[in-house]
Amino acid sequence: MAMRPLAMLPEMLLFGGGLACLLGGSFTARRRQWRLRAVAALALLGCAVAAVLGSLVPGSAFEGAFVVDGVTTAGRVTVAVATLLVLLLAGDEVAGNDRESETYALVLFAATGALVLTGARDLLVLAVGFLLASLPVYALVGLRRTARGAEAALKTYLVGAIFGILMLLGVTLVYGLAGSTSYPDLAARLEGLPTVAVAAGVVLVVAGLAFEAGAVPAHFWVPDAAQGSTGLAAAFVTTVPKIGAVIALYRLLLALPDTLAWGLLVAVIATASMTLGNLAAFGQEDPRRLLGWSTVSQAGYLLVPVAVAGTSDLALPSMLLYLAAYAVTNIAAFAVTTALPDVRDLAGYAGLLRRRPGLAVALVVALLGLVGTPPTAVFVGKLTTATAAWDGGMPWLTVVVLGNSLVSLFYYLRWVAPALARADPASGLTATRPWSARTAQLGAAISVVVGLGAGLLWALVDVSVLP
Repeated sequence: MAMRPLAMLPEMLLFGGGLACLLGGSFTARRRQWRLRAVAALALLGCAVAAVLGSLVPGSAFEGAFVVDGVTTAGRVTVAVATLLVLLLAGDEVAGNDRESETYALVLFAATGALVLTGARDLLVLAVGFLLASLPVYALVGLRRTARGAEAALKTYLVGAIFGILMLLGVTLVYGLAGSTSYPDLAARLEGLPTVAVAAGVVLVVAGLAFEAGAVPAHFWVPDAAQGSTGLAAAFVTTVPKIGAVIALYRLLLALPDTLAWGLLVAVIATASMTLGNLAAFGQEDPRRLLGWSTVSQAGYLLVPVAVAGTSDLALPSMLLYLAAYAVTNIAAFAVTTALPDVRDLAGYAGLLRRRPGLAVALVVALLGLVGTPPTAVFVGKLTTATAAWDGGMPWLTVVVLGNSLVSLFYYLRWVAPALARADPASGLTATRPWSARTAQLGAAISVVVGLGAGLLWALVDVSVLP
């Protein structure tokens, strides 16, 4: 097989953009560091364009360790668009900050790691993608430099380090058993080997990807990171790493032998994530912490099509559609909290409709979108994933998805109700950040447009993984 390094041009562009921001920050005056934001945006646009052009010549790179197919392209474009939306928040939060250039560099490095995860077809590449997506996240979470931010960064680092070690241990164990780290070799070489040893290795690798996805049992860091970090960091770390992790887990499960019920393992993780995330969100008063627990539950929904990988033709397109829908909708919800930095409890949103009607509409669309209300994009994603679970022989998982979606409506309405109430506008609603408000409205608009045009998008993502 040829090396084909240019097959990874999107990853190179993002990583190069990150290096340019990191080095350029040392030679650029603070008042002119908006230029580095432009560099980051150009790198993301170049990544998206290169991803689309690269899909015209599918294949593999580095002797099959990295694959370029329709799934990789969908993941690359979703990561680039989601990171661009996150970057818009920088106009309010980090512009003129003494850590502005470092923020852009960390975002691009972590996004590169997510891209590597989307195309990984080798356990060693998977491990590299995991580390590249994780290490910048630890610094991003701690950039706020407050007591709560320090606690969130420490918790994120400790949980990430533990599950990173477990993942590397799992990769080592699988390699020791199979004698290869290449996905095409795993199914044949792991067949007939001791079941307990194979299961232990795979479970440890899955645990590492669960950290990236923010799913149970590696979810402990998510609510603290969402609450204690900046709005930009919170929107990024709860969205972009999930894209790479879910796609990577899908590829991994397809490469494993059928000796054990790997799909059932993922279904159990999905159920636990959905249920725990929804139950924990019930009593939250801080909107960002509520969204943090919401992202844990959303990780469960995203894992549903992974659980039926290979048994339902609907699994792959529904997963890719849901990832795109979740990305724009979740970022829109976090952008609302960033637009109103002085409001850190749900009651503080009372009178939002009177004072900021555009922001109130964006909030309602984002929150009801996360529930799965038509005509938003998440509605289509959630409906198709539930259908995939039924089609894949797990009707009980479909019931869990629908039941948890109904339960989640309660705590989202706890936020929507005061925003739509006829109350005197709170003082915290007067200080609105313009870039964040525009991002929230743009994300909500994209969610509705994608929901209305879901048929066309479904046709675009109805692709298959290369063998």
